[in-house]
Amino acid sequence: MSIFSRTRDIFAANITEMLDRSEDPAKMIRMVILEMEETLVEVRASAARCIADGKEMRRALSKIDEHQKGWTEKAELALSKEREDLAKAALIERQKLADMGDGLRDEIKVVDETLKSYEVDIAKLQNKLREARARQNAIATRFESAVTRARARELLNGGRTDDAFSKFEILERRADFAEGRADALGMTGPKSLEEEIAELKAAESVDAELEAMKAAMKARGK
Repeated sequence: MSIFSRTRDIFAANITEMLDRSEDPAKMIRMVILEMEETLVEVRASAARCIADGKEMRRALSKIDEHQKGWTEKAELALSKEREDLAKAALIERQKLADMGDGLRDEIKVVDETLKSYEVDIAKLQNKLREARARQNAIATRFESAVTRARARELLNGGRTDDAFSKFEILERRADFAEGRADALGMTGPKSLEEEIAELKAAESVDAELEAMKAAMKARGK
């Protein structure tokens, strides 16, 4: 396929419609971008050759103009020496160069017009390429968002979340048991009979000692 037909196809392409028809939009847009990039490189290369050709033609035209001036001077010199035959021959050579110059000017005009069309094509291709890359970024963002949402829903609705919460409940029950055990260790149960009798004896002894101290203090006071 020639560059021009490929370029026209790209200009006519509706990227949105292409993506709607494609089973794999991401793959399709990568192919479209690759095609555009390759075509843009080729168009720029053709434009560069066109510029080089134009410069070469202008240099050749400049030389032709110089040669024409030279034949004009030679014709004038021949006439000044009354050599009309030589003057006529010099004018014929100048005319040949003039015809060549006219042909070159026509070719330069065609080259310039072609170069303008290349400039327009390059601008359009760049716009299409920007559009395609923007679509690519949008698609990539949508895919990334879809994957993230799918993971979130899988986490919320899947068995892994249920398993995790089941483990939380087991850990909570273990914590409750450990706290209950600690509380139980700090509890004091009802006193036994022996403990109560021992406490009575201790209280009786303390009371007796207290009465003795009172009596002693009273005796010292008298």
